[in-house]
Amino acid sequence: MADRSLTVPSVLDTDAGRDLVREMLAQMARMVMESEAGRLCGAGHGERSESRTNQRNGYRERSWDTRTGTVELQVPRLRHGSYLPSFLEPRRTAEKALAAVIQEAYLQGVSTRAVDDLVKALGASGVSRSEVSRLCAEVDERVREFLERPLEGMFPFLWLDATYVKVRDGGRIVSKAIVLAVGLSEEGKREVLGMKLGHAESEEFWTEFIRSMLDRGLRGVKLVTSDAHAGLKKAISKCLSCSWQRCRVHLMRNLLSYVQKGKKEVVAATIRTAFAQPTQREAIAQWRLVADGLRESFSKLAGQMEEAEADALAYMAYPTEIWPMLASNNGIERLNREIKRRTDVVQIFPNDQSVVRLAGAILMEQHDEWQVARKQVSAKCLTGKDTRDDALLAKGAGG
Repeated sequence: MADRSLTVPSVLDTDAGRDLVREMLAQMARMVMESEAGRLCGAGHGERSESRTNQRNGYRERSWDTRTGTVELQVPRLRHGSYLPSFLEPRRTAEKALAAVIQEAYLQGVSTRAVDDLVKALGASGVSRSEVSRLCAEVDERVREFLERPLEGMFPFLWLDATYVKVRDGGRIVSKAIVLAVGLSEEGKREVLGMKLGHAESEEFWTEFIRSMLDRGLRGVKLVTSDAHAGLKKAISKCLSCSWQRCRVHLMRNLLSYVQKGKKEVVAATIRTAFAQPTQREAIAQWRLVADGLRESFSKLAGQMEEAEADALAYMAYPTEIWPMLASNNGIERLNREIKRRTDVVQIFPNDQSVVRLAGAILMEQHDEWQVARKQVSAKCLTGKDTRDDALLAKGAGG
């Protein structure tokens, strides 16, 4: 007589079994997300509590790829800041975007030898056009939602920068600018606020980019840190009523261009004494003292220091805890280097959308990682108010 008993593996290997597993995963995911969102808010959903530090703001849809298929999630949104479930894989989307860009380049016949070798290594040489279209559309939609999302809460500090990639445009290979913005929220979390691709860093292009973020809800900006690109400076002045900090690294590089090679180190150390002062007032006094001392030997350098005084020391008007972050574009430039590292694999992009797809996916994942990482700055430092996460930050547990 045949054995008709059913084992758990045999049941789960059926369509009905896989549906059951997906339902169980979805239920567990909901429980985890509700618990994590409640912890971030300091209270459960709908619960009245004096310990509450944040509020819910609806849900956003997110697909979760599992071995039993795709589970559609309803991820809680927070009124202030962002939330990414701890069980989602942070690096999946960018790899998918990279594969999509390479496959598209391969099919259009524009891949270089390096790209062609990578395509073969990925096993994508026989990929169909329909598969490429499906893969691209999936990533494009998620990137679009991320780049067009409403910006909630206040962002007192903003960093702006650009990097360049090569793109095919109308039969030519041209260099195009990827401009991006990173903000520090009142809760002490960094967020990727926006990205845009254009032909050059003109005043008009930067103005359009900044206004697009204002339209999405960017508010409360007190200080912008960037390089001294003329078009960018004019756009900041036109769109934002805030102070401007010239990136200290770029400024020092510019100032030392007026000094002969053998004396650069001594002059640089002398200028840095102004940055070592404990208050902005003392830094300004030292800056002027250094400029006067260098005037006889380096008159052009002294003149540049006079012109740059306010822009070089603007960051010192804010809490000393965040001076290292505000003084330069180092943080956003590290993000740009990661974009360049990944885009250099492609070398020449087949079209604008392929650039947005890959760069946008990289930025989306960095943003998600920042939301679940230990925050670098306490909310009290930025707002003067203690929060539950600040207590965790003080203990080294993170928020």
